[in-house]
Order: sequence, then C-alpha cells, then structure tokens
Amino acid sequence: MTAQDADRNDLGIDTGRPHPARMYDWYLGGKDNYPVDEAMGRQMLALDPRVPVMARVNRAFMHRATRWLAQHGVRQFLDVGTGIPTEPNLHQVAQRIAPDARVVYCDNDPIVLAHAAALLRGTPEGVTEYLQADVRDPAAVVEGARKVLDLGRPVALSLVALLHFVSDEDGAHELVNRLLAELPSGSYLMMTHATADFTPEESAAATEKLKAAGVTLALRSRAEFARFFDGLELVEPGVEVVHRWHPELGDPVPGQDDGVIPGYGAVARKP
Repeated sequence: MTAQDADRNDLGIDTGRPHPARMYDWYLGGKDNYPVDEAMGRQMLALDPRVPVMARVNRAFMHRATRWLAQHGVRQFLDVGTGIPTEPNLHQVAQRIAPDARVVYCDNDPIVLAHAAALLRGTPEGVTEYLQADVRDPAAVVEGARKVLDLGRPVALSLVALLHFVSDEDGAHELVNRLLAELPSGSYLMMTHATADFTPEESAAATEKLKAAGVTLALRSRAEFARFFDGLELVEPGVEVVHRWHPELGDPVPGQDDGVIPGYGAVARKP
C-alpha cells in the first residue's frame, strides 16, 4: 500500500488533503469532513473569522435566487458544484414554490455521491437526480443533465461558490460559456464568487495556504466576475455583494453585516 492509498478510504475519498466541499461542510457545522479539512478551515478562520458567515451567506443567496427564479416561472435547475447536502437543498426551495420543478445536482466529490440519496427526496410531481461529473468537463455535465432536463426549455444554471476554485488557466469563463451555449433562450445563470477586493492581504495569504495544500483559489475582482455574465441580461440589482442581492427573499445570516462580506452574487437571463 502506498502512502497515497493510505489517505483514501473505501469511498475513494482523498483524506490526505483538504477538499473545498468538505471545508464548506465544516464551516457550516456539518460532520462530513476530515481532520485535514478542519485543520485548513481553522487556518482560514485565523486569517478571517467571518469565513463561516461567508459560507452561510452563499447558501442563503442560493435559497433567495432559487425562490426568485421559481417565482418567475423557471421549472428546471442544473446545480453544478452541489456540495454536501444541507437543509433546505435547492430542490426543496424550488419545489415548495413549484412542486413540478426538475432539478439535477452535479458534483465531482465522492463524499457528495455518498450522500446523494439525501438530495433526491423531492416532491412526487417533480424530479430530482444526482450526476457525478466535473465542471471542467462541460460535455459530461450536459450529457448527464439532458437525461433529466428538457434542454429545449429554460434551465437555471447554478454555480454557487464554485468558480473561485477554477483558475483562468483551466478556462473558467470558457467553461461557463460552454454550459450556457447548450441552454436555450430564457435560461438563467445564478452565481456567487469570492473576491479579494475588500481584503487583499488576508486573501493573498489564504490563496497561498490553500495552494500549498493543493487547492486552487482564484479570487476575482468585480469586473472579472461580471465577465461571466457577458451577453446576458442581469436581473436587478445586477452584480452585488452577496447578501445584498434581494435580501427581502430570505432571512439575514447572523454576522453578515459585521464588515463587508468579500464576495459577489448575480443572476442573469440568457436572451
């Protein structure tokens, strides 16, 4: 047995280095993480104690954006970078408004696959499915989604707290464009992204610590984030600090007003 094998459990989960989905789970108070994830999470907290608040703010944005989309007639959702399930999940939010909503979750982490059953408890009228695929392989994502979603009808593509783990060298903007190219007019992109705009020194230190642990963190400016929406019609208020996007659609996250949360969110329609 190699040292690498020793760091993998029976599910094929690499426990020898931190994983963003499991760190996110730790920030949210979950139990589906490993000591290596907690250790790196604590290093992030030492740089900025609000990191768990940031995680909850991103989750709250997903709830609000999903409500907005369902209220405006969207009945199909493709959630890429799903993460470890928390309550409520996207399909629960959507199906409370539209019981016939169809939702495909997509992630590449084996631990998410291990909990996929928790993602599939939807309404009898609707459909929820899980797809094991990586955003860096948009063809596989679309192929899997097509088995559940009607890509001739509008789809909301959810990329919440995901693309800051995909570098420009990996073609982050091109990946989004390729996914959107497969979706028809009337589809939407809902997205959040971390930034260094407000905390440059802490962000630089976090990027270096994660890089040393094998995790890419590509923090982008407001302008770089806005580029993901080129050619789309932004929903008011446009690109906004995450917790300020339609706050009336959900409850505030405790601590979200203790300084600026360093991240942006937006929803936009494909014309």
